[in-house]
This record gives sequence, structure tokens and C-alpha cells, in this order.
Amino acid sequence: MTQVIEPTAHVHTDLYVDGAPVPAERTLRVADPADPSATVGYAAAATRSQALDAVAAADRAFPAWAARSAGERADLLRAAITGLAEHRGADAEILTRENGKILQESTIDLIVFDHRVELACAGIDQVGATSTLAGPPYDTQVGYVPLGVVTIIVPFNWPLAILAASLPQALLAGNTVVVKPPPSAPLATTRVVQRVAAALPPGVLNVVTGEDAEIGTALVSDERVAKVCFTGSPAGGRRIMAMAAETLTRVALELGGNDPALVLDDAVLDDAALDRLVAGTFDSTGQICMAIKRLYVHRSRYAEVVEGMSARLAGQVLGHGLDPATTMGPLHTARQRDFVADLVAQARAAGAEVREFGSGPDDRFTDGHFLRPSLVLDPARDARVVTEEQFGPTLPILPFDTDDEAVAAANDTWAGLCSSVWTPDRDRAARVAARLRSGYTFVDAHGAPWLDERAPFGGLKGSGMGREMGVEGLREFMDTHSVAFPSG
Repeated sequence: MTQVIEPTAHVHTDLYVDGAPVPAERTLRVADPADPSATVGYAAAATRSQALDAVAAADRAFPAWAARSAGERADLLRAAITGLAEHRGADAEILTRENGKILQESTIDLIVFDHRVELACAGIDQVGATSTLAGPPYDTQVGYVPLGVVTIIVPFNWPLAILAASLPQALLAGNTVVVKPPPSAPLATTRVVQRVAAALPPGVLNVVTGEDAEIGTALVSDERVAKVCFTGSPAGGRRIMAMAAETLTRVALELGGNDPALVLDDAVLDDAALDRLVAGTFDSTGQICMAIKRLYVHRSRYAEVVEGMSARLAGQVLGHGLDPATTMGPLHTARQRDFVADLVAQARAAGAEVREFGSGPDDRFTDGHFLRPSLVLDPARDARVVTEEQFGPTLPILPFDTDDEAVAAANDTWAGLCSSVWTPDRDRAARVAARLRSGYTFVDAHGAPWLDERAPFGGLKGSGMGREMGVEGLREFMDTHSVAFPSG
């Protein structure tokens, strides 16, 4: 018999501005995607004035924070995350209830936050790095300076891990930050950020929750905001960019993807590889920006891949993310569930074979945002399930005959976030990868568990602009400063 832990109390979170919790007159009700009638908790709904207060606090704190050495900032940031692990169990449970994903994934989300902060702190030597252009007539030193106030807007799916791909770099570079968690799942993120902020000087790190329409403009287009980092949809990215243009505010945008995976004719398709294909597609119910969205398989290996993935998907158990028996939780919103279901229905109506898998949730969760995982076999190349980002538990699988054909199909998309090539031939993988128009290419794997977090991450084309992590991610929050001395 399955079991779900019952909540002991609703979670309440305030804003955190200038070193202190700040209540709001209104709140956001946060629902459980597995049971939308159940309330997880309430987050403060900031007014525009309160959002501007957060920007002002960050602006006041900037000069003193920027004046500290990179080493001092790193020491303070390391100390600020020291106690987070003590709350990890409670935070992971809250995250699962508000997000919908299984508890194991929520725990990993929190662990990755700590790991990415530590990794960023280990690279502080890059913060003050300089180069010299020797004269005559000048010896010019080129260094880097922080930008000022940074707004980071976080998505619902992996909020802590995604936040930690930019927050530590922004702080270590000498900037001050306002974090805006997702309005549909703000609780766990707010709790974590508030603990970190409380260990830093007042105003260095602030967190503001609320509806986008109410506070978005204040956090994006206020003239004191030097940069906005946004992870979300292309439509959201366009709105952010348009608002930022009013004050010439810089933006970094990660706007999702339509990631292709190319299984070549010599691919090793053992149990481990097939497990990686399934995980790279269906982890977090497919709600990952770098998940496989289109699978291109050499015709000679097509049946092998389809049957191997089908066997693994057959055992999926849909249910509440806190139930240990659950392997796949609900989609985050009813709207997204309906969107994915519509893509699959259209492909089926057009003649594609659709295989659905797994057992549905029990009667307690009939109103939840659940959708059985599916494979859509050989749909038309212009089917919406191929051309649009599904962001859900479905995958089109399409056969190809030549590498050239596969590369052309992979690149025929609006997006360019990630891609993968599946072959044991390293030289062949390199040749194919060099032709793929994406910001990151995996070989014989796909997805976050195989991401090298020392490397820059970001997309091409409609997947956005700017980079996270690596030295390039640090430089996103700095600008060059040249000082020319007369030589000789």
C-alpha cells in the first residue's frame, strides 16, 4: 500500500530585504500539483513598492560589498551555506509538495545548490585576474569590476540548482543581488535564500516573492538594476528583454531548448546507455530545459532503441513525489499537462504510433496534473511534438539513414541549448558535435547529471544568450576596466 506523508502545518515565508524578514499584506497560495486542492503554504506577495525597497537595499549595500576582496566575499559565502544541510530534509519535502517532483530529485536540487556555491568559491582567483598590454607608449592593465545590482529570476523546475548557477558568481564578483523565486513554487527557495542572506551583510542578498505582473517591472527596469538573469520560456525572455531595454539593463537569458540526441549506427546500447536515454528524457517528468526533446536514431538501431526504452518506461509509477514507490510525479501545472497531452494527441491523429506507459496515481490524486509517459514513433518532421519544446513526459523518436541527414534534422529548430551524440568513436563524435548548433554537446549521455560544471553553460539561437558557470559565467557579472600607464 502506498503512503504519503501528511503535512503538519502550512509553510509561511516572508520577503527578506536589507537583512530582515518583511511581511506583506497579501500572500500567494501555493498548491500541491499532485492534489491541487491541498495547500502547501503561503508566500508573501510583495507590492511594487516593496520590490523597489529590495532594489534600493541592494544598491546601498553595493559599494561596501564591492570594496571587499574576493577572498573575503568567498569566506562569507562559504560560511553562509554551512548550516543549510541541517534543514535539507524539511526543505526537500516542501519542494516536492510545491513542485511535484519526487523527493530524491528535490534532495539533489538542494545538494547541487551547496556544491555549485563551493565550486564557484574555488575559482575566486579569476575575480581579480588582470592582463597587461605592454607599451610603448602605454603599459595598459586590463582588469574586471562588478556591475552593481543584479536581479535573478528563478524557474520552478530546479530552482535551487539553477539559482546556484549564477548567484555565487554574481556575489563573488562583487555584485549585490535580488532573487525572485517562482510564484507557483516559492517556498523552499525563499527559505534557503533567506538563510544565506541572513549570514551576509544587510542588503547584499535579498529575496522578493510575488506575482510577475506586480513586481516584475520593478525588478527588471529600475535604473539601479545593472543586470537581469532570467531562466524560463522564450515568451518570458522576450518580455524581460523588452523591459530591460528601457533602461539599457543587461540581460542573461536561458530560455529552454528542443534538444536533439543522435544515436549513430555504431552506438553502444547496453542497459546503462538505455537507462541514460530514459533518464535524460523523463527525469522530473520531462520538465528540464536540457532534457532530450527529439531522439534521432539510425534506422538500423531504431527498433532496438524503441524496445529498450519501452521496457524501462513500462515500470514507471505515477504518484505523489513523497511516496517512496513513485518514480514520476505530476506536471507542475494543469496548463502544461494539457499542452503536452495536446501535442501527443495531434501526433496520434496525424498517424504516428503513440505508446503510453506506466501505472497511474491512486484515487487520492485523480485531480492531480498527471500524464503517463509516452513515445511518439516516427511522427512527421513538422509535427508540433517535434518542432515545439514539450517540457513534459513524451518523446518523438525519428529514424535517419546518414549522419548528414541527422545533423540537418537536429539543427532544424528554433533552439540551441544542448545536444548529444551517441557513438564509441571519439573522433566521429567530435566531427558530428562540431556541426551541431547548440551551446553544449554531450557524448554517450544527456542531461544535468553529466554536465561538467567547470564549463560554461548556455544556448544559441532562441535558447537565449549569456553563460552560466565557469569563468565565462563569472565574467557575465563583471565588466572590463583598463588603466593605461605611460611606459618607460
